Amino acid sequence: MVFDYTGPGIRRSIEDSLQRLGIDSLDIVFVHDISSDNKLLPTPWQEQFKIATAGAFPELTRMREEGLIKGWGIGVNTPEPILRILEVADPDVCLLASQYSLIDHKNALNNIFPMVRQKNASLVIGSSLNAGFISGSPRYNYGKESYKIPATYIEKRRRLREVAANHGVDLRTAALQFSAAPDVAAALVVGVSTEHQILEDYTSMQSKIPAEFWAELRSQNLIEQKAPTPAEVTLSSAKPQVKAPSPPAIEEDCPIVVAIFSKSCR
Repeated sequence: MVFDYTGPGIRRSIEDSLQRLGIDSLDIVFVHDISSDNKLLPTPWQEQFKIATAGAFPELTRMREEGLIKGWGIGVNTPEPILRILEVADPDVCLLASQYSLIDHKNALNNIFPMVRQKNASLVIGSSLNAGFISGSPRYNYGKESYKIPATYIEKRRRLREVAANHGVDLRTAALQFSAAPDVAAALVVGVSTEHQILEDYTSMQSKIPAEFWAELRSQNLIEQKAPTPAEVTLSSAKPQVKAPSPPAIEEDCPIVVAIFSKSCR
């Protein structure tokens, strides 16, 4: 596997993709896994990020100006690269994976979201279900250690299930809607393994969840006090302008295909 974050490398990759797809432009381009959890990088991720800062990132901006792409960003599982790119470049939308869910969202809410707003960017939220953990999967997120789940996460899932049962709420539905609620969330992206799961997820994004459910989660400190919920966010709410379009969507264990739904589904 070759990681080439130089300007010529990223342009060649995009031009090759356009030729294979038989199209003139791409909507969104993500530079993937330039992060500390990528053990396949040839040198430390900070060195690769430095290469991208001088090469790939400005080249992507040029390609946006040329009309070859409509927007670009990075896709990572850790917060630091997103915070760093917002300081050194002008991304439109970043893929924030495994960092904003009912189980774990404090850092993204308090540290990443404010910077994203300040830079007039947006986020695609990945792994709203923590690789299916919220739905009952015996793993949490991804990687070789994903089956070593902290006891605190298992206990939190139990408590979330209890509150959901008390209010007649499907927890998977609540998890998807929770991750879609922030103003900076332009989309959700989640893998599915069957057509039926796509239909289930589409239904989840349209379902109404009682405000009392979210209120109880707050009262039990199961979500951060400042975390936005669907009960507080309506489709008529003013949203910050983002520089590039980006649809939302959905996830189950053993992902095979990715389903994308517009936020208007809610």
